[in-house]
Amino acid sequence: MSTTASDPLSALGALPGVADAVDSVRKAVDRVYGHRVMRRRSNEVTAEAALRGARGSAALSGADWNLEEVRRRTDFGGDGEAHVIGAALRLTAEAGQLLSIWRQSPLRVLARLHLVAASGAAPDDAVGRPRLAGEPVDEPLIEVPLPDADEVAGRLEGLSGLILSGTAAPALVTAAVVHGELLALRPFGSYNGLVARTAERIVLIGSGLDPKSICPAEVGHAEQGRAAYVAAFEGYLSGTPDGMAAWIAHCGRSVELGVRESTAVCEALQRGAA
Repeated sequence: MSTTASDPLSALGALPGVADAVDSVRKAVDRVYGHRVMRRRSNEVTAEAALRGARGSAALSGADWNLEEVRRRTDFGGDGEAHVIGAALRLTAEAGQLLSIWRQSPLRVLARLHLVAASGAAPDDAVGRPRLAGEPVDEPLIEVPLPDADEVAGRLEGLSGLILSGTAAPALVTAAVVHGELLALRPFGSYNGLVARTAERIVLIGSGLDPKSICPAEVGHAEQGRAAYVAAFEGYLSGTPDGMAAWIAHCGRSVELGVRESTAVCEALQRGAA
């Protein structure tokens, strides 16, 4: 994060194009929340958004399963892809339970998310804690050089401090920075992408932008494709104004695509087809 303003997240909100992305996301979210189905069946939309968001996040982590297969399966043991799908499902279920803790201790939440994701798929002594010096990281999509363990610790503390100190930045900006920083750090030995996207979800819910968790950005990230995701993330890594703005806009477009997905769910429920 390259700005030195007193409220660095707010300063990012002033980058060219970011205000337009924020406005577009807000309008899209307001539209789906205004759908008549949301007055009566919002819990069903939330549940379907969680399922579809988990499927999208898992797809970015290399487990690109058909939605109906994800819906049908009950056993996610066995091969690596099944573990990824199971981890993504557990994380989306966990996200809404951690909002109050996130506001008090973001690092505790990140540790909990990794514990939930990696349970049964990683050595017990490596689960739920940042990686130590020399420990490897399994993150197939993100191949940029890893920060060392000391840098990870320092930047995690810095990210936590930004969240705890509060910001006037729009929720989209905060969510995009949390997501991007966790991808950049890859603080755990595994499942960092899943954790980063779940943290983005937590920010969007907790900020009040998407309190019912019906706008799954993970769907949009997957729909735009792995190549576009990596390219936008490289903009975040660059730390340049244009690069940061491009990453925030990419995250905004992902939320809008998630809104489109949930709008389709609302329409299907209204027709009695879902």
